[in-house]
Amino acid sequence: MRPSSLDQVIGQTHLLGPGRPLRLTFDSGKPHSMILWGPPGVGKTTLARLMASHFDADFIQISAVLSGVKEIREAVERARLNRVAGRQTILFVDEVHRFNKAQQDAFLPHVESGLLTFIGATTENPSFEVVGALLSRAQVYVLKPLAENDLAALLQRALLDAAADISLNDDARRLLLGYADGDARRLLNLLEQLLVAAHSAKRQDIDADFIGEALAPSRRSFDKGGDTFYDQISALHKSVRGSNPDAALYWFSRMLDGGADPLYLGRRIVRMAVEDIGLADPRALTTTLDAVATYERLGSPEGELALAQAVLYLSVAPKSNAVYTAFSAAQAFIGKDGSRPVPVHLRNAPTRLMKELGYGHAYRYAHDEPEAYAAGEHYFPDELTHEPNFYHPTSRGLEGKIGERLAYLKSLDSTARKRGK
Repeated sequence: MRPSSLDQVIGQTHLLGPGRPLRLTFDSGKPHSMILWGPPGVGKTTLARLMASHFDADFIQISAVLSGVKEIREAVERARLNRVAGRQTILFVDEVHRFNKAQQDAFLPHVESGLLTFIGATTENPSFEVVGALLSRAQVYVLKPLAENDLAALLQRALLDAAADISLNDDARRLLLGYADGDARRLLNLLEQLLVAAHSAKRQDIDADFIGEALAPSRRSFDKGGDTFYDQISALHKSVRGSNPDAALYWFSRMLDGGADPLYLGRRIVRMAVEDIGLADPRALTTTLDAVATYERLGSPEGELALAQAVLYLSVAPKSNAVYTAFSAAQAFIGKDGSRPVPVHLRNAPTRLMKELGYGHAYRYAHDEPEAYAAGEHYFPDELTHEPNFYHPTSRGLEGKIGERLAYLKSLDSTARKRGK
């Protein structure tokens, strides 16, 4: 089923369509080093093989999972022999992100000298997983998961090539394409399993129920710890922040379906409660902590419902990042400021000597003051004549009342200081 020409490749039209980057590379007459970045089953190996065939180059394939320095040296020596024979070499390194820095650096002199054309394939972000020197010498092309119409075309082609004597109704096709989840290799494997199951059951007319029975539902694309993982948690967080409960529940369910640890999701949900809601609704933090505790007690699947409830609560709650920005501003201020001493009146005085030195003297106990507030009191270090203002409450939710209260207390401070207190 692997395409034998560029025109047979399904998908990746943003790279292979007329006037698009990889199409121009094939038409240029000269290959160049590149990194093909994309999820599994989207054509990275196929494109590398087609390039070698198109330019009549010797195709050397090594896997970073199984290979080491020995295989790299053997590939370089083979490339030298090819040069003597007047033939180009394309070295394809699958899962290149699995090589360490020293192994990746080993390719550099041979890429620079033109001894070989380097093509690396990776499912991870090359910005983080490929060394900068190699990255600067290779063009990065981003491959996308196959769209449903692309998978449908591939399915039709596979059924014709296999001369399969089965018929899939519309629901069955949609279900099979959904199981494939943008991965051509997975689609072909599933189709092969389906043909075996249909033959065993002596079935020709295939419906969704038969597919559900014959094929174990495969999890959606989800590379734990990789780009898809962080992209999806980002989508969940931004959906909550954007007050879209349906989208938030969608991404939460996608991650569970992909195998994410519910307790990891719980930790991130707690973070959302304090980062994006904060004092606009302090119950958000309690709700998320309770949801995590519920999951820890009940486990899956019962406990997941509590996490889902927390996700929905956060999505519809009033939003404020005032706590987050205030804390960040305070940390930045402290990072640049010196270690100023604590004002004497704020110091603790547990001993006679400390009392004689004036520790705690003239401290005004707020509960003894009108409205339990020591108007005009100074709580910052004495050298800070201009008191920083980190916390700016929003007008949303409970924080609106907090803002009103702080404004009132500041008016009391202003009045007290005018009186010389």
